[in-house]
Amino acid sequence: MRLSLPAALLAGCTTALLIQPAATATPEPIPQRRDFAGGGSTTSFPLPAGSGLAPRGTDQFELLGLGWDGPADALAGAVVRVRTRDAATGRWTDWHRLEADSTDGPDHAARGATAPLWTGRSNGVAVEVRPGPAGVPPGLRLDLVDPGNGAASTAAKILPAEPPTGSSAEPPAGSSAEQPKGQAPRPAIVTRAGWGADESLRDPDFVYTGPVREVFVHHTDTAADYACGDAPRVIRAIYQYHVKTNGWRDVGYNFLIDRCGTVYEGRAGGVERPVHGAHTLGFNTDSAGIAAIGNYVDDQPAQPLLDGLATIAAWKLGITAQPAGGRTKLTSGSSASRYPKGTVVDFDAISGHRDAVATECPGTALYARLPDLRATAAGLQAS
Repeated sequence: MRLSLPAALLAGCTTALLIQPAATATPEPIPQRRDFAGGGSTTSFPLPAGSGLAPRGTDQFELLGLGWDGPADALAGAVVRVRTRDAATGRWTDWHRLEADSTDGPDHAARGATAPLWTGRSNGVAVEVRPGPAGVPPGLRLDLVDPGNGAASTAAKILPAEPPTGSSAEPPAGSSAEQPKGQAPRPAIVTRAGWGADESLRDPDFVYTGPVREVFVHHTDTAADYACGDAPRVIRAIYQYHVKTNGWRDVGYNFLIDRCGTVYEGRAGGVERPVHGAHTLGFNTDSAGIAAIGNYVDDQPAQPLLDGLATIAAWKLGITAQPAGGRTKLTSGSSASRYPKGTVVDFDAISGHRDAVATECPGTALYARLPDLRATAAGLQAS
């Protein structure tokens, strides 16, 4: 497997900052490892003193972050940075600053965490922490995530695409070749079994909202030149981090898309149903979050990725005949978003994460393509 991803922030949609190292204390915490199906694991290093972690070798991991017992603002004013050792070359990276992840997630998070950092295959880590005015939050820990090879499953790995309106192809079982007005055909979707989700990790119950009237587009803030065959590893790592470190009931996004245009099922509960996600703080109700795997601040999104975004957005919005090129009103559920709780906000039916929350996400380059994406999605609904 080839992983060419350099370290970059994933779920919080913020850009890594390079800063100079500083001396810290070097406690000797005892790591605790939790193993999951398919070879996945999370290794936690408790940081009770809040001073950090001296450079050390570790078991292999591919993503990391800090979590704690308390709200996201418990680390306000703190400086947290990490460096990692490449498992193949033995070289150490520069220092990367981690930020508290306050723009993704449920509207009422039970505990806090930094945005996760994708490192690629690594086997060493160092951490420096300078606590903020509130001091060290309880339960502060470093989590190292190994996505493993994925859990085995006998469930279907692909939901086949529905044929477009008027197609002479035989439709899949349970679907119709003729799409009702305002709807679009469903694209092929890699199921959770297809990307190797360990279903024992998530909450077994499902939560649903009202009909999906809004799609928020995100990026995962990883490098955009990854091998598409590695996308399931990235998704599994995000899933483990969202559940085990952030304390969420499941992965936050409803769908993810790789640069080759492959669509992946995100949060469990049924791709056709309005599953309540944890993707856009304050606006998770009556919406779906779709994350483009990659960093699109400067890198231009590939056309297959844009096509994938358009097809899944057109289909999801079309289930309830919501025009992809139209607008919709949502009510803010959190004052930590751009809008005080209770504010009614008029959004494009396909909007960027930054339209609802103070963040760069989904990156300047991808955000600039949203008008074209809306037009393409609207065309799919009209065809």
